[in-house]
Parts: sequence; C-alpha cells; structure tokens
Amino acid sequence: MATVSKVAVLGGGSFGTVIANLVAEKGIPAHLWVRTPETADAINQSRVNSRYVPKLTLADSLLASSDIESVLSGAEVVFIAIPSSSFRSVLKQAKPFLNDSQLLISTTKGIEAGTFQLMSQVMTQEAPNNPNGVISGPNLAKEIANRELTATVIASAHEQVQSLVQTLLQSTYFRVYASSDTFGVELGGTLKNIYAIASGMGAAMGMGENTKAMLVTRSLAEMSRLAVSMGANPMTFLGLAGVGDLIVTCLSPLSRNYRVGYALGQGKSLEEAVAELGEVAEGVNTLKLVREHSDQQDVYMPLVRGLYEVVFNQAPLEKVIGQMMGAVQNADVEFTLAK
Repeated sequence: MATVSKVAVLGGGSFGTVIANLVAEKGIPAHLWVRTPETADAINQSRVNSRYVPKLTLADSLLASSDIESVLSGAEVVFIAIPSSSFRSVLKQAKPFLNDSQLLISTTKGIEAGTFQLMSQVMTQEAPNNPNGVISGPNLAKEIANRELTATVIASAHEQVQSLVQTLLQSTYFRVYASSDTFGVELGGTLKNIYAIASGMGAAMGMGENTKAMLVTRSLAEMSRLAVSMGANPMTFLGLAGVGDLIVTCLSPLSRNYRVGYALGQGKSLEEAVAELGEVAEGVNTLKLVREHSDQQDVYMPLVRGLYEVVFNQAPLEKVIGQMMGAVQNADVEFTLAK
C-alpha cells in the first residue's frame, strides 16, 4: 500500500476510539477529533477514553484534539465516526480543511433524517472530489478493545480505497474483507439496529430459541427487501455486513440497540430506555425513518411496522404479534441465484 503517515478520526466515541487505536498500534500517528479541549486533555494525559472504552489503554501514537484543522492536516485517510444526526454538520465543519486526495471512510450505521440518505451519499454530496467508502460488520467496540477476534467489511467503488483500508486496519485480531456494494454494506449495518431493539424486547420477555431464530431470519428478509428496492445486491446480506452484523446485534447485551429494546421489554418508556443507555442508539431514529420510507415506497416490512406501533404508539405487544403471525404467509427465500 501507499505509505500512510497520518490518519484522522472524527468522533471520540467507542468505535472511533478503537479504530484510531488500531491504526496507532502500528505506530502510525492517529489523530482523534473530540468536541472539547477538556476531553482531549483527559485522553492524552490518562491514555484512556474513560467515558466510552475505559478498559482500553491507548497506543502512544494516538493523539486527541478538539482542533479539527490540526487533526485533518496531513492525514491521508479520514474516518468519520459521528452519529447520523450530526454527520453532515461535522463534515461541513471539516470541509474547509480537506483536500481532494484524502480518503473519507464512514463508520456510521444510520440514515439521515429528512433526506433518507446514507452516509456515503452525504459524503458524496458534501465532498464530491474525495474518494469514499464505508466500513461495517459485526463490530462491537468493547470486544475490539479487548482484542477479541473480529472481522469487518470495507465497501467502496474504488479498489484502491478497499486495498488501503484493508492494509491499514488489518491486525492479528481484526480482519478486513472488501466489497463493491456500498449501499448493501451500509444498509446491512443500518437496518439491523431496528431488529436489535425487537430482539432485546423479546429477550426481556423470555422469548424461546425458536422465536429468536425466526426473528433473525425474517429480519434478514426484510432488510434485503428494502435494500434491493434501493439498488443494493441481496447477496451482500449473506456476508458479515448482513447476517453477521444482524446476529451479533440481535443476540448480544453489548449492543446499544438491544439494551434499549431490553429496557422497553421491562416496561420502561422509550425516554427512560434511551436515558439509561447514555449513548446514541441509532435504531430508534432508524425505525421511524424506515417505517415512513417503506410505506411511501410500498415495501413490505411487517416487523418494522409492528415494532413502530409498540415503540412509538404504545400498542400492546401481544396484539401486534398476533397481527404479524396472522398475516399472509409468503415464500421463505425471495431472492435466488439466476439459473
């Protein structure tokens, strides 16, 4: 790969921190942009991001700063690890300090409210001359911080972006696969957050193993159905960014969206569940946006519609489940390889 002398990461949350540390462990300077000087000073002095990954000791090559210009200056690769609600505004803030040769890589798993655009589309709009890509997969940040064996997917229309990110992030415990289906990879990481909420609710209510299996596989069918309507390849959902991410998010208490669902299943309000989490759970906003979009585009998503009624309209869960179980029975597998 081309020599990389500096990497910038915009966003000092859990995933942004572990990505910056993966790079810094190789001795490559990784500059992490955070919102306040106080946060930057605390990270640099303690070598720990105490709020998001308190058990991870950061490599010496990682430097935190609240000065976005200095963070971006001289960086060949820029990872953007910002919640979808702030993604565009942060990118606008960064634009004056970007040059066209810098690669922009989104790690955000969400959809922009108001436009129903994915982060790759936002990057193309705001920085049309910069090659871009997205990374997504079954990537719980706390497990990466613990050096648990993990794999992800870099998706980009540019092979050089795929290759560079693969080499940059590859380590003994982090493996990077490549894809050209940017929308498919991005939608896999985005849509699974919805179903993690449903899975957490079911877990709190003691759902059985048969129910878990049905939920995961029918969730996958809905995800691929919407993705195909937006131009993605359904086969992408058989990989890490699809079924892989869906499994880990739906079955792990480490998942933020699962924890929100679990709290809801215990009878807590949505406001209480989100406040208890203390972090952004993208699935809550994604559920609302996908419900509206699927209705507008006439995409059949009964799990999304049912969950929406439970979460936002306080519909009785038993009634919603009864309606879904009594719906028209469709084919199991909708997309097949051409003969």
